[in-house]
Amino acid sequence: MMSDKWLFAFCCVLLLGYTAQGACPSIVSRTEWGARAPKAVSYLSHQPVKYAFIHHSAGGECFSRANCSRTVRGYQNYHMDDRGWNDVGYSFMVGGNGDIFEGRGWDKVGAHTLGYNTVGLGFCLSGNFMTHLPTKAQMDSVKALIKCGVDSGKIATNYTLRGHRDMKSTLCPGDKLYAEIKTWPHY
Repeated sequence: MMSDKWLFAFCCVLLLGYTAQGACPSIVSRTEWGARAPKAVSYLSHQPVKYAFIHHSAGGECFSRANCSRTVRGYQNYHMDDRGWNDVGYSFMVGGNGDIFEGRGWDKVGAHTLGYNTVGLGFCLSGNFMTHLPTKAQMDSVKALIKCGVDSGKIATNYTLRGHRDMKSTLCPGDKLYAEIKTWPHY
């Protein structure tokens, strides 16, 4: 039987080790942003996934929790009602203030990168980044979220980072953001 002192010391060492690695960033849950229930759910059969895909919404930017929650609900409505998908397509979405919104999350197959949805996660930055970069807060949040995915075993340590346009003829994730991610690790 462990003594209370030893158990306390053991817990503190574990906590310090976890903190040294870095905690995952805060994620706005589906409930918090007012998500609809998905029509159906498919789970990833292989984790960690091999790819991290960067997208932009190609629409307006948002900079507050309330505004971005409305924006993210708009993505979900468009994907489900107009495209006929089971849910919002992205794994995660990031607003201009750096808030991260849970889409399909870590464990579910998305609808973000046709032909690669079962082997990667999709990270969408809210806005159109053809002529300017996302905010530093957005880019820092995406990088922290990908690191969190690696640290938690959801994304392979030797993952490949790609822009949506690397896999399909599209303007996504925008010219400026695409040029930027090509300088990030794992591209």
